Amino acid sequence: MSYSAAQAISAAGGVIPALRNAQAMPAIFPVTPEFTNWRSEQKSWRESVAFLDQSHHMTDLFIKGPDALRLLTDTGVNSFAKFAPGKAKQFVAVNYEGYLIGDAVLFYLEENSFDLVGWYMVIDWVQFVAETGGYDVSFERDSNSIMRESGDPVLYRYEIQGPNALALLEDVIGGPVPETKFFGMADFEIAGHTVRSLRHGMAGQPGFELFGPWSEGDDVRAAILERGEKFNLVRAGAKAYSTANLESAWVPSPTPAIFTGHRMAEYLDWLPASRMGSLAGSFASENIEDFYNTPYDIGYGRTVKFDHDFIGREALEQIAERDNREKVTLVWDPEDLAATQQTLYEEGVPAKYIEFPKARYGLFQVDAVQVNGTTVGVSHDAGYITNEQAFISLASIDKEFAAPDTEVELLWGEEPVSSKPAVEKHRQVSVKAVVQPAPYSSFARENYRKN
Repeated sequence: MSYSAAQAISAAGGVIPALRNAQAMPAIFPVTPEFTNWRSEQKSWRESVAFLDQSHHMTDLFIKGPDALRLLTDTGVNSFAKFAPGKAKQFVAVNYEGYLIGDAVLFYLEENSFDLVGWYMVIDWVQFVAETGGYDVSFERDSNSIMRESGDPVLYRYEIQGPNALALLEDVIGGPVPETKFFGMADFEIAGHTVRSLRHGMAGQPGFELFGPWSEGDDVRAAILERGEKFNLVRAGAKAYSTANLESAWVPSPTPAIFTGHRMAEYLDWLPASRMGSLAGSFASENIEDFYNTPYDIGYGRTVKFDHDFIGREALEQIAERDNREKVTLVWDPEDLAATQQTLYEEGVPAKYIEFPKARYGLFQVDAVQVNGTTVGVSHDAGYITNEQAFISLASIDKEFAAPDTEVELLWGEEPVSSKPAVEKHRQVSVKAVVQPAPYSSFARENYRKN
């Protein structure tokens, strides 16, 4: 039996020290970091078309059986009233107290057959509920390529993204792409293989997620790359891809509400310590519940539908009536950012190193956002986006301070300094920032669901 999260927490003396000093590296995309340079690769999905390999960094949970849909409706806050084969949705789950566990993309492949794809936090929860709840379902779990013990992924998964994406795909398949709405699926042929597609976009640009059996992936990729030259196709590596969420304003891994509450002691006994995650950032509390988020804090309010019973519904109905935080973009002050970087070249202990283009050093990045020394929210994820020539972060802050152009300060660095592998000796510094909408780009705000 594997070493459990409960055992790791007990050995560390509590949830906070276990997560603060977890030895797992922050999120890693196990594909080529750069094919050219991440700045040009970022620009490609705004100016031409980018090709991104999504085959390796996500977990797939294939769920089949007569109770598969019931399992998903029991664990998801989404409405399933019109969900049918050939559709997909962003699946969101909360705990019994209504706090966010996580999200993933749910594909309705065929009758009683689904694929739940994404970070493993929410996938673990759904699997646990199924295994302990008496559901008539079967599973095939394909972990990401870092955690998979051996072998190749079950599926290849590619994204083509940008203003030239539709024209490229039509050229590759030799005709019009079947008409599909946002998050709708269609099938067509590439290189003699049937390819399934999801109409999906990031940063407001048109895009398609393509997937099929791993053994066919090389042929499909080669056909796309061969045709891509005349459409200025650019292969984007892990560094550029890791920042795409900043443009679309998706928060990739908020702290999951799995460490306290109803049934969570049982869950932590079930959960391997290797999938417990790690906590980074300046926000400090000895109570892990202070790190939890509601779906509304992260911008998932429109996803919540009280048209069915689900785990956490009663609590979430009460949360919905509260004055929840609002998801915003923080634009970091260039001079403060430069001053923080300058400490690397001065005597004394420097500030925490700011990695470019993505500045996270734990799976759950939580930095304090302050006004006049009082914490008014948290920053979840930060990085540089070439398309806006700005260093930004996605944050959840009190509505009183969420108006555009509100000035705040972000506390950068840990105190005390943890022993995570990506953390060096450093000192905390304050960085001024200005609140802006999320997504930051007006084009993305206005066009994301259209594409």
